[in-house]
Order: sequence, then C-alpha cells, then structure tokens
Amino acid sequence: MKKIEINDKWMQKTSVVWFGAMLCCLLWGSAFPCIKIGYGLWNIESADTSAQILFAGMRFVLAGILAVIFGSLLEGKFIKPEKGCAGKIVWLAMLQTVIQYLFFYIGLAHTSGVKASIIEAVNVFVAIIVSGFIFHQENVTAKKMLGCLVGFAGVVLINMNGMNFQMSLSGEGAIFLSTVAYAFSSVFLKRYSAKHNPVMLSGYQFIFGGMILSAAGFVMGGRLSTVSTEGVLMLIYLALVSAVAYSLWGMLLKYNPISRVAVFGFMNPVFGVILSAWLLREGAQALGPVSLVSLVLVCAGIYIVNK
Repeated sequence: MKKIEINDKWMQKTSVVWFGAMLCCLLWGSAFPCIKIGYGLWNIESADTSAQILFAGMRFVLAGILAVIFGSLLEGKFIKPEKGCAGKIVWLAMLQTVIQYLFFYIGLAHTSGVKASIIEAVNVFVAIIVSGFIFHQENVTAKKMLGCLVGFAGVVLINMNGMNFQMSLSGEGAIFLSTVAYAFSSVFLKRYSAKHNPVMLSGYQFIFGGMILSAAGFVMGGRLSTVSTEGVLMLIYLALVSAVAYSLWGMLLKYNPISRVAVFGFMNPVFGVILSAWLLREGAQALGPVSLVSLVLVCAGIYIVNK
C-alpha cells in the first residue's frame, strides 16, 4: 500500500477545518438518536445501565479496530503502538473512553438529556482553559472567550424547553466530570500527536477503553440477549461514528490550535436536536425559529473564535 501524504498547510486551511470539524459534529450528533434506536434494536431498557455500558464497550472496541484499519490505509502499512506510547494510550483510554462514559451514563440516569447536553457543551470552555493556562499550548484571548459564550448561548437556547435548575452530585455533577475528562483528553491528544500518529492513538485507546467498559458492564450484570441484523448494523454505524469522527478530530487538533477546533463542539447538541427530531419523530422542535436562532448563535461563536 502507498502512504497518503497529509500536508500541514492543507490541514490548517479554513475550509478544511470547517468541513472536517462540522463532519465530526454531524456524526457525533447522529449518535444521540442512533444510540436510542440501538437500545430498542438490542432490547436494552432505559434503566439498564450495565447493559448500556456493555453496549458502549462493544461499540468502542469495534471503533478502535476500524480506526486502526483506517489509519493503516492512510499510512500504507499496518499501524501499531509506537515505542514509548503505551502509557499515553492507556491514559487517553481512561480519560476519553472509560471515565467519560462511566460518569456520563451514571449522570444521565439521574438527570435529563436536556441538562446533560448543556453541561457537555462546557467541555469547549474547559479544553480552551486547560490548553491555555495549564499546558500553555495557546493564548486565551478575550475574543476566544466571547466566541465561546456566544456559541454556548446557542446551545442553552435550543435546550431551554423543559429546563430546570435543580442540581445533584450523582446527576449533573457526574455529567460535569464526564465533560472535564473529555476536555482533558482533547488536550492530551494534541500533546501526544506531536510525536505520535493521532489515528493510531485513537484506535488503540478505543480498543483498550472499550475492553474495560465491556468487562465493567458484564461484571455489573449487563447482557445483550437480543441479536438482529438491524441491531448489528446500527452497532457498526455507531462504531464508524467514533472511529471516523475521533480520528479526524485528532488530526485537526494535531495541526491547529485547540480553540480553533474545540469551539465546533457547540454544534454537537444542535445536530443532536435536529437529527433526533427527524429520526425519532419528536415533532417539529428542530424546525422552529428557536432552533434557527440557536444555529446562528453557534455559527457566530465559531466564526468569532476562528476569525
């Protein structure tokens, strides 16, 4: 196989960053309704956290295998963990896959999806603050923070229906810890990508983290008893979402400042609401003026940070 060369300047072009990041967010946004559809196909109850964790673990193991295949095609040879990166893969797996999703499922069982999506959007702020003030990977300017606030306003607006302000450590607190873990994983992925292939890092951290989640879900009593062609196809799609989106996201982070890429994360809940309304037939929520204003605010925030 011939290696596909990736040009640094090409990966930094505005059109490439916008298209690549938007594609990632569209894929991640589609995961919200598709996970719910997958639960139905696999006969997983909404309160069966152990089966949900087992399902997530299977998804991520498969995602890791697909990412390794994808990365091997790009490199023109089979990619394997490079010397000195085993510990980095384990650390990424714990942050990105294990800690994030364990806390996410725990929190989601004790709070609403509306508040979860808003709290999840805070990862953009956390990633920029951590990269700027702790790791000094970029300058945190007033313009960047203004863009984040404008984008966050769009996320809050599209989720205001049914919102309440009750908080609990096991609910909103767990979702916030999940968000912090994801933000730190983005920072470390950029840091490690300076010396290692980001697709390789993504693939093997998914495999390792997915195995831990699968084992945890099984030990907790999770079982997947209903197997169907449609369910397997949905599992494969969700694995592709993780493999393609996270690998592409890692490549964008490698060649661009974190703030320039992370701010697109505000599009995840917007796409999630729109696709949920379409795929889950949840009414005309995504077609109203509020959703349009939310989309404008999110895009304005992204433009301010990238200008």
